[in-house]
Amino acid sequence: MIQRVYEQAKKVLETVVVATDDERIYNCVKDFGGEAVMTRADHKCGTDRCLEAWEKLHRNSGVIINIQGDEPFIQPEQIEAIKSCFDDPATQIATLVKPFTEADSLADLENPNTPKVAIAPDGTALLFSRSVIPYLRGIDKADWLKQGKHFRHIGMYAYRAEVLQEITQLEQTPLEKAESLEQLRWLENGYKIKVAVCNTASIGIDTPADLEKARIFINQHNY
Repeated sequence: MIQRVYEQAKKVLETVVVATDDERIYNCVKDFGGEAVMTRADHKCGTDRCLEAWEKLHRNSGVIINIQGDEPFIQPEQIEAIKSCFDDPATQIATLVKPFTEADSLADLENPNTPKVAIAPDGTALLFSRSVIPYLRGIDKADWLKQGKHFRHIGMYAYRAEVLQEITQLEQTPLEKAESLEQLRWLENGYKIKVAVCNTASIGIDTPADLEKARIFINQHNY
């Protein structure tokens, strides 16, 4: 899975490094010819791990993209979309979302393992939640997906280097603790998160059920 994520990222990015605290993963990456760096085991989130890796590598890159190792179906156009957010010099942090469609199920929409995003008119994130946002009051739940107003968060972030250094120094916030979503800490501290919208299917593998979905997806799409 990690090799596939790595190879997909290399189609777009000149430099790709796997940051891990597990020697098995480190050795696996080295075995397939990839670049990896060992990081501490006590990080609370992937953002902290990204900063340590960036500092260890002494890289001068102005923007760091954090691609989750459990996203084997990540596509080059998704990485290009999040990169394009930084064409605007005001962008501090960027992330990726995909609209829910009528092809999804209500169970997909209500799944707490799939964070949802509310987006402001200027293309920045208003709120992330494991609950359904927006809640369409007065509309039958069976019709929610027909409204086209719900966005699934795809767990990829990009940060300007100086912003990455700042946000890793922040203390956990009430909303973050409640939802267990680190990006809420950034919003609560006044940072703006630019949102890139894509329509490419993606399955992050967080649970055994996700793994089964991934197997079905592979068979359907001839991966």
